[in-house]
Amino acid sequence: MNRRHAVAAVLGVAVLSLAGLCAFAGQSGKTGPEFRKQFIDNFHRTGLNTTPGDAMMLRILVESARAKRGVEVGSASGFGAVNMGIAFERTGGHLWTLDLDPTAIKETRENLEKVGLENVVTAVEGDALKTLPTIEGPIDFVFIDALKQDYFKYLKLLEPKLSAGAVVVADNVIQSANAMKDYLDYVQNSPDYDTVIIRSSLEKNDGMAISYKIK
Repeated sequence: MNRRHAVAAVLGVAVLSLAGLCAFAGQSGKTGPEFRKQFIDNFHRTGLNTTPGDAMMLRILVESARAKRGVEVGSASGFGAVNMGIAFERTGGHLWTLDLDPTAIKETRENLEKVGLENVVTAVEGDALKTLPTIEGPIDFVFIDALKQDYFKYLKLLEPKLSAGAVVVADNVIQSANAMKDYLDYVQNSPDYDTVIIRSSLEKNDGMAISYKIK
């Protein structure tokens, strides 16, 4: 595949994954699609949570990449983890979500349990710069939404564990571009990545950088 089209291919396949939204239609209770949709629609989000549009994009990306081992840096109260967790459940994979705030981790665990995803997503408490090294590779999906000036540090800790074809998503790359300049310069100019910046939601007037690891 021509490396210039790598990210476009991932996004193109993502559209096909919308069919996966009905894949678990036979389930009921807290693992059923109707219950989970209602839970997500009624989720009490704060400014720290990702937007519904971005969360759905993350879910589709996980499924389209058929990701098996994912890491989220910055749990907040688990809105993103719930959405990505649904995708990892479908791929037979697992997500580790990390946050420094014990209250955020507690809320994330509670929310994951409410929708039956506690065995699919592991919430890890602590400084991500210290907990990331404890997560074993290979890793094929990453979502970064934590301390903006540390994005590049997070990536460098994860990079040796990233598999070829891994997808790395960074949030708030428009509003906080200056704070993460080293990160953006790296993923946009490194021959090891194809990167595109998208807006899947206008709620925060911001965007996400989606990077495809070529090798």
